[in-house]
Amino acid sequence: MSSELTDLCRYPIVQAPMAGGASGPQLAAAVAEAGGLGFLAAGYKTADGMYNEIKQLRRLTAGPFGVNLFMPQPALADPSAVEVYRHQLAGEAAWYETPLGDPDSSGDDGYEAKVAILLDDPVPVVSFTFGCPTRDTLDAFARAGTHTIVTVTSAEEAQSAQWAGADTVCVQGVEAGGHQSTHRDDPQLDQTGTGLLSLLAQVRETVQIPVVAAGGLMRGAQIAAVLAAGADAAQLGTAFLVCPESGAHLLHKQALTNPLFVRTELTRAFSGRPARGLVNRFIREHGPYAPAAYPQVHYVTSGLRRAAAKAGDAQGMALWAGQGHRMARELPAGELIELLAAELEAARAALSMRSPR
Repeated sequence: MSSELTDLCRYPIVQAPMAGGASGPQLAAAVAEAGGLGFLAAGYKTADGMYNEIKQLRRLTAGPFGVNLFMPQPALADPSAVEVYRHQLAGEAAWYETPLGDPDSSGDDGYEAKVAILLDDPVPVVSFTFGCPTRDTLDAFARAGTHTIVTVTSAEEAQSAQWAGADTVCVQGVEAGGHQSTHRDDPQLDQTGTGLLSLLAQVRETVQIPVVAAGGLMRGAQIAAVLAAGADAAQLGTAFLVCPESGAHLLHKQALTNPLFVRTELTRAFSGRPARGLVNRFIREHGPYAPAAYPQVHYVTSGLRRAAAKAGDAQGMALWAGQGHRMARELPAGELIELLAAELEAARAALSMRSPR
């Protein structure tokens, strides 16, 4: 790992920032206390809500942590396509007895206000999803002593992040659960993502800054593999979803290892942006027709998702999950960090014994 990140945590293990409630202060604190890098997800929260969670986290631990921000999205959605999708979801609204949301809610996720707070009261690490900040913004974080990470899905995006002044890139393979962090949402590229190991090799040959690898990682041996392939650290999300400290809904946690859910798929059904989740009724019925309209579709379906969860109906929820979801282990986050670290060392030792001398 880079010296800055090495100084922050004992193990090269990063807990992914999972928006929607999973990555809160309790989970980030438990990971930090165990020697990993915990993350708060500020996406979908107000600036004040983000700051309150930061204060809660600081009361729980003096360990390292990061905060993840969503980049503002350009207004590219076709309003007529969104309206057609709203009509298609009318039956869902009737079934769950809840109105559809307003697609014209804010598209910038309070980005500027969140940046201002994080510059005024700095945290150790800030990462960015769905794009790359300007050089001025990244330089401002550098002056504040904050390590910046930009999530990328291609070598080109990694190079742009390096040019803009990012300290690190998080390379997200197509195996990753939740949203694909492409910097430009192009529906013509749907289902064309690159696997983590191939993408990691491409990025390592393109940039000189440190790299965090993310996408389907669930075991210490996989962490060893991406470190051997050139990553400086590994980021895991789905592995932490089932931890008791995770804020994920109980139905979501149970679904990860439920034989009823046999596979994951990239879908626009819930948010209008490609995201990997367990295939359920909602994805099967609406995924093929969902428009490229983020965050409009996210706001349209938000009430439906809450109503489905309240009704105990996992078939109507966004069950984000990476491809390794069936390998999830229901352990406290601190114990999971220690187990992953032990598996990592065992894998390294095994590799060393097999290596020619």
